[in-house]
Amino acid sequence: MYYCIMKPAYVSRLMQPPDRSFFLLGPRGTGKSTWLRCQFPTSLYLDLLDGSLFLELSQAPNRLEAMAARLESEAWIVIDEIQKTPALLDEAHRLMESRGLRFALCGSSARKIRRGGVNLLAGRAITIHMEPFVSAELQEGFDLDTHLEWGSLPFVVLDPKNAAEILSAYVDTYLREEIREEGVVRKVPPFLRFLGIAGRLNGQAVNSRNISREAAVPRSSVDTYFSILTDTLVGYFLPAWQPRLKVREASHPKFYWFDTGAARAAAGLLGEPPDRLWKGAALETLIFHEMRVYNETSRKHRPIAFYRTASGAEIDFVIETQKARSDAPPAVVCVEVKLSERWDHRWERAMRDLAANPALHVDRMIGVYTGPRSYRFDNVDVLPATEFLKALHRGEVF
Repeated sequence: MYYCIMKPAYVSRLMQPPDRSFFLLGPRGTGKSTWLRCQFPTSLYLDLLDGSLFLELSQAPNRLEAMAARLESEAWIVIDEIQKTPALLDEAHRLMESRGLRFALCGSSARKIRRGGVNLLAGRAITIHMEPFVSAELQEGFDLDTHLEWGSLPFVVLDPKNAAEILSAYVDTYLREEIREEGVVRKVPPFLRFLGIAGRLNGQAVNSRNISREAAVPRSSVDTYFSILTDTLVGYFLPAWQPRLKVREASHPKFYWFDTGAARAAAGLLGEPPDRLWKGAALETLIFHEMRVYNETSRKHRPIAFYRTASGAEIDFVIETQKARSDAPPAVVCVEVKLSERWDHRWERAMRDLAANPALHVDRMIGVYTGPRSYRFDNVDVLPATEFLKALHRGEVF
């Protein structure tokens, strides 16, 4: 299986195609279309970026049946940019039922697909996601420092000399167009102000009131803007884990961009070298990105959150490996991430305090840092970031 974006550069993707109809969702530029063309080379491929095809099917969605007339049962039809014509979902649904055809439905906006009746396909089409490259896909081509600065969008990885220009165009052109297509933002300038603030807040807890004041927009608009970023899959909320352990716990979620380079571009920081504060958030973003992709490709779908008490004790990532049962407490894996060449034992304190609580079971405590060596201090494993990523994709973290 290959990512055929340009020759001779081939990058094997971790994603495996399902054997039944599916939605493939992800931000633009992550390689969805190329992957589909590589995976389904003999399919009926309908790209709605083709203006004449878009016009034909948007005016007469039932033309899809005529286009598929010669296909046999279980043949594949790929519809790219399905969010442009959601009415095709009704036709796809009908052809699944009447002809036994299988569909790969690709899009970048969950909002527009939902508006078009995605619930009609509930149970008939599963949903998978495609993200930028991860370390396990790039293998020897993965460089931690480069990815903290520029991210791992395929266009950037395969053309690193022009990374700044590509990322600037990505945010300026793609995001503006995507927002216009969403049709829920009446005025673009306020949204662009918000976008810059959201870029700078990458990896931080969200306080809508403060953002509203800084962006000079109503709080309701801030909530709408964040929903656009999550619906277009360029951002994710990391919820606060609240196990109710008789302490006050944080409730505001954190917001992470899907890619460190895109976050830097949105923040307007491409023209200056990132400082340590930015790179620390970028390292967290990278680790979260890799865990999300592993969750997707392994089909484990473990809940991921962060944990913070009112006193300020924080664990960057808490992965729930077992829900609480009547006969057993919940089980979690704790991961603390630090941009540092040396590990400080003080960073273990929140994990150790959590592990000492009898109301839950901590399967594993892991410290991730940018130093060169691995350690084990009692029950805490301290790993260089690159070693942690290898262990993650081998299934050794959760």
